[in-house]
Amino acid sequence: MDNPAAFTLPLSAELYWLLLTCLLTAFLWLPYILQLLMEQGTVKALMDGQHAAPAAAPWAQRAKRAHLNAVENLAVFAPLVLLVALTGNSSGVTILAAQIYFFARLGHYLVYLMGLPVVRTIFFAIGFICQLVLAIALL
Repeated sequence: MDNPAAFTLPLSAELYWLLLTCLLTAFLWLPYILQLLMEQGTVKALMDGQHAAPAAAPWAQRAKRAHLNAVENLAVFAPLVLLVALTGNSSGVTILAAQIYFFARLGHYLVYLMGLPVVRTIFFAIGFICQLVLAIALL
């Protein structure tokens, strides 16, 4: 236990896709905030600590909801990927599930911005199925 390197994991394919998904999720707030700054100006937007004046543009409101959805789903996806890596349950199927999950989340965000509810649900369902595949690999 004295060797911290004993707890390091190599960057497996699943961990790589988790990293990309985390980075994607980390940047999804930018379009919403940029729209808010353009609508309200820097001072007003930054001084609204209670979010009393959200962005007026419908696409920006959808962007904010899409980002929140991505964060909520990352809370499920990330532990599953970490458990796959820690338990050595990596396979072609789990790698594919992690890859597809990334693109499903990207697609979900983009169609959410465009306001395409049925397509958005399809992308969400694909991501959910990827989470199930990872969970099943662990059982």
